[in-house]
Amino acid sequence: MNLKKNLPSTRHEIKLLITYADYIDLSHRLSAIMQRDKNSTDNGDYFIRSLYFDDRYNTSYITKVDGVDNRTKYRIRIYNNSDNVIKFEKKEKYVNKIHKTSIFINREQYEMIMNKEYDFLQYIDKPLARELYAQFKGKGLFPSVIVDYNRDAFIHDLSNTRITFDKSLAAGINTYDIFDENLTTLSVFNKDMVILEVKYDKFIPAHVMSVINSVYGVKMSLSKFVMCKKLEGTMNIGSLFIKK
Repeated sequence: MNLKKNLPSTRHEIKLLITYADYIDLSHRLSAIMQRDKNSTDNGDYFIRSLYFDDRYNTSYITKVDGVDNRTKYRIRIYNNSDNVIKFEKKEKYVNKIHKTSIFINREQYEMIMNKEYDFLQYIDKPLARELYAQFKGKGLFPSVIVDYNRDAFIHDLSNTRITFDKSLAAGINTYDIFDENLTTLSVFNKDMVILEVKYDKFIPAHVMSVINSVYGVKMSLSKFVMCKKLEGTMNIGSLFIKK
C-alpha cells in the first residue's frame, strides 16, 4: 500500500539550525517580501506550548531517533498560554514531507484527557477523534513531554510557503499539565541558536529562496520533540502520569 497516495495533501519541510544574528538578518529581509503570520503579536513573536504524547512502546520517540521514514506524532497545542484555542494534532512524516490533521477541544475536554477520561472522543464526529480514542485505549497513549518556544512566522501565498523561526526552545521538567502555573522549563540549547523551518507545497518562490540561501544553516536531524524528551528524561519525571 502506498501511504502517500492515501493522504489528501503533503507538504515539504526543511529544518535548519542558524545563529540568532542570521535570524535577525533573515527576518528583516523576509518582512519586505512576506506577510507575518496571523497569530503574531505586536513584536512579531508568539508563544507555543505543546504536550506531546507517546504510546507504551515509545513509538514516536524511537521511530524518530532511528530515522524511520514514515512516522506519526500526537500533540496538544496552545498559543500564548491561553485556553481560547486548544488543538489536538496528528503530524505524519514521510521522509521530507508532512501532513497534519487536527481537532479543537475545550478546556474541560483537555482536563478529561489528563484525567484519563477518553470516552467523549468517540462522540466527536471527526476521524482523528476516533483515532485518538483507539490510541488511548488500545496503545496506552500518554503524555511524554512539554515543548515550549517562541515563534516568528512568515507566510507567502505562492506554493503556500511558510517560514518560521523558533527561539528559546525549552522542555517542561516537573509536570505534564500545560496550564500549570508552576510548570518549570529547562533550555535545550544556547539562546544564540534558532530553528529555521521552511514548509511549502511544491516549490519555494525564487525570491524567497534567494534570501534563505544567503545564510549558512546546519540541517537538523533531531526534532524539537526528541531534543526536549532527551532533556526531560534526565530529570526522571517520565512516570508521573502513569502512576496517577
